[in-house]
Amino acid sequence: MALTLYVDTARWRAHQQSVLQQFPGLVPVCKGNGYGFGHERLADEATRLGADILAVGTTYEAARIKDFFSGDLLVLTPFRHGEEPVPLPDRAIRSVSSVEGVGGLVGARVVIEVMSSMKRHGVKPEDLPKLAAAIEDVRLEGFALHLPLDRADGSDAVEEVIGWMDRLRAARLPLHTMFVSHLKADELARLQQQFPQTRFRARIGTRLWLGDHEATEYRGSVLDVTRVAKGERFGYRQQKAASDGYLVVVAGGTSHGVGLESPKALHGVMPRAKGVARAGLATVNRNLAPYVWAGKQRWFAEPPHMQVSILFVPSDAPQPQVGEELVAHLRHTTTQFDRIMDR
Repeated sequence: MALTLYVDTARWRAHQQSVLQQFPGLVPVCKGNGYGFGHERLADEATRLGADILAVGTTYEAARIKDFFSGDLLVLTPFRHGEEPVPLPDRAIRSVSSVEGVGGLVGARVVIEVMSSMKRHGVKPEDLPKLAAAIEDVRLEGFALHLPLDRADGSDAVEEVIGWMDRLRAARLPLHTMFVSHLKADELARLQQQFPQTRFRARIGTRLWLGDHEATEYRGSVLDVTRVAKGERFGYRQQKAASDGYLVVVAGGTSHGVGLESPKALHGVMPRAKGVARAGLATVNRNLAPYVWAGKQRWFAEPPHMQVSILFVPSDAPQPQVGEELVAHLRHTTTQFDRIMDR
């Protein structure tokens, strides 16, 4: 009895190929929990795609994944002086986001991140003159630009990249490779046409692994079903049942990421109104669960436990049976499955 991630493998891989065709030379990204699939599985898929570089989030991830991927490993988190040293092979490439960072990696292979409109981290334009001297002591693999997902001001992502290309060229810095994130295929093609001497490489994770929502599905096994009457007490906190129905114990709890949710950026009146409504219901212990039964998303009977969740299914719905599986709408990047099944 498990929380299972089912993968329509042929469809999933067909989607990967379609992304690869749109972004030749793409760099697959495998960070965090491996986008819900795990590091080992994505390392295998990256090899299957013929990738020569795999981007990971941290040095710790690089150390874990190095035995599953034989190509280069690009660490996306920038180097910081004083960080804990993690033994990595020479095929590891470190990101740096400051002139000081470059100076701390003498002899290493590096990708230099420049400051984008994200304003997260990166070398600033005024530091480029000092950077020209610093790169003499490292093996420069290229520059990188991490762009925002949304552009509320109507600005053009391509123009932002062009601006940096012009600055780097004016500073007489080598422009053989530029790693970019969050560009559309046509935007990347425009850049490649305008700068034919530079190889643009898109770092892609979400679009590559999670772009076809129909290719994957989480399901939780029903472990127990108990009938309850209105007013009957149940659970850790001995709440009263609001009506007649069933308490359904299903695989998947907080250790799997069930009940955990990343904050969302809400746009528009309706999404904001729904958010307010959900928050209001939560104050009276009414929380919608990710599990679906008989065509409806069901409510938690109480907060999820460590490895299971208890749902309330009203008596006017069909009674779930032990061993059946309930579809669960879960966020891949915060979910840990018990098993993965290809089909």
